[in-house]
Amino acid sequence: MAYEGCYAREQFYLNCTNVTSSTLLLGYSYEVTEIDVENGLIKYRFPDIYLGSIVEVSSDDPGVFVYSGESVSLKWVVANLTCQDARANTSGYACVSTNSNCIPVNTTNDGYVGYQCKCSNGFKGNPYVKNGCQDINECKDPSKCHGMMCYNTIGSYNCTECPQKTVYDPTKLQCSSVKQQNVLVGIVIGVSSGLTVLLLSVSVIYLTRRWRRNIQKRMRRNYFRRNKGLLLEQLILTDENATEKTKIFSLEELEKATNNFDSTRILGRGGHGTVYKGILSDQRVVAIKRSKIIEEGEINQFINEVAILSQINHRNIVKLFGCCLETEVPLLVYDFIPNGSLYEILHAESSNEFVLSWDSCLRIAAEAAGALCYLHSAASVSVFHRDVKSSNILLDSNYTAKVSDFGASRLVPIDQTHVVTNVQGTFGYLDPEYYHTGQLNDKSDVYSFGVVLLELLLRMDPIITTESGLKQNLSNYFLWEMKGRPISEIVAHQVLEEAYEEEINCVASLVEMCLRLQSDKRPTMKQVEMALQFLRSKRVKINEANIGIDEERQTLLTKTNIGSIQLSSMDFGKKHRCASSQQSKKFYSLEEEFLSSAGLPR
Repeated sequence: MAYEGCYAREQFYLNCTNVTSSTLLLGYSYEVTEIDVENGLIKYRFPDIYLGSIVEVSSDDPGVFVYSGESVSLKWVVANLTCQDARANTSGYACVSTNSNCIPVNTTNDGYVGYQCKCSNGFKGNPYVKNGCQDINECKDPSKCHGMMCYNTIGSYNCTECPQKTVYDPTKLQCSSVKQQNVLVGIVIGVSSGLTVLLLSVSVIYLTRRWRRNIQKRMRRNYFRRNKGLLLEQLILTDENATEKTKIFSLEELEKATNNFDSTRILGRGGHGTVYKGILSDQRVVAIKRSKIIEEGEINQFINEVAILSQINHRNIVKLFGCCLETEVPLLVYDFIPNGSLYEILHAESSNEFVLSWDSCLRIAAEAAGALCYLHSAASVSVFHRDVKSSNILLDSNYTAKVSDFGASRLVPIDQTHVVTNVQGTFGYLDPEYYHTGQLNDKSDVYSFGVVLLELLLRMDPIITTESGLKQNLSNYFLWEMKGRPISEIVAHQVLEEAYEEEINCVASLVEMCLRLQSDKRPTMKQVEMALQFLRSKRVKINEANIGIDEERQTLLTKTNIGSIQLSSMDFGKKHRCASSQQSKKFYSLEEEFLSSAGLPR
């Protein structure tokens, strides 16, 4: 669609369509780029044929044409009238908007006379339509009054000073009190300063933590290499005898499990380190051993313990879940044993503490002996524990024995009977022969286990204080006392009440053999286990017989209604005690018991 008649002169004919750019006929078609009503200008661009060439505008009036490179601005005029004549013809006067002015336009080359319309000062808009010129709000320009209060008027504005003790606020466009302004400025400064300090603090903290994390990562990698982590990794992965679930933990995981090794998580302190209680991410409760080793040479001892435990799978030996090598002091992760150690129960200071029955003591002793026997002969390589003691025999929720703490243990080839090593162990349990010669063998563990049996029998510490105030080994005290006193006067009162006389004599004799100074005269751990199992099986049979007698007696009382029969199970038990008082004063020999118990099922 084209709009015709949109021109005063034919040369300015505008070809206006709704699909193409407007064109202006001046001998050629020019593209109109802008029509500026306020300033009375038509801006157009030369066609492509003129691009790169110089265009001369033949006009004696530079005010009509404004030339700039590829574009030309052309002023327009209304009618062939002067402003005075146009105002007289009110019906044809183009400046119909109030607050508009008539501007005369005269060309000098052809004598054409006309005029343009323009909004008055302080107004802007289209002067060619009614009410097209609108008032300009000069107060929106903050530079108009330069810190004074601005009031807009029709076509103009006024600037006035703010009252005393006030200052102009450009954000609110009004005068505010100096105090309020100062407070506002203070708030702005304070908030911005606070945000700046906060941002700097956060940045410093972030960078510091990042730096520390990088340092810690490097240290952990160095510790891992120094602690022979790569070697241990290979040993665990390639060893067919290692348990499947042995894992090398990260320090971060163990710190989370122990609340950064909080002191409230400490379960105990042993000869080779501190043990913490931890909860892993899979909710397993574990005991984490933090070794005391700090010397380079002792790292081999730690690796030794991991290597030993990774090869062992026995119900009476504490289970190793894994280890951590990212610290200066390596860590071991064991199964958590909730009821503490045998030592803690036997020597509890409070009378309200749990007391083990003699039956439980025999069972625990047999289980611990079985574990040590497994280490000596049934494992893939012989293992000498070297620190057998009651505090290293832990008790689980069912009070089942679990032998622990292999930090001092030694792996020994099966074809060797002993090794020469630095003396390690705990005083009171230490084998005298090993202490003097440095030769460690399986009988060294037998001696230490004999002291544990002695603790069960006498309920005394391995190091006691005599009446004269001197420290003495429990083993020396026992052997000395047995020379002049019957066993019944030496054993603990609870043991005397619960154990049969034969059991007391058998255990006392077994202790005496374990404590012999010459290791070749001591029994093997296998023989010790068999003797204890024999006593247990015999005790079970006696208890079953006692139950049968009680039932038979109850039936007899019911039938005959005789209430005077005074027969107790203890009386029956006394009939089964095979040792005489004379035998009590001597040591009950177990050689025959070893032979007779050899055929017992395990």
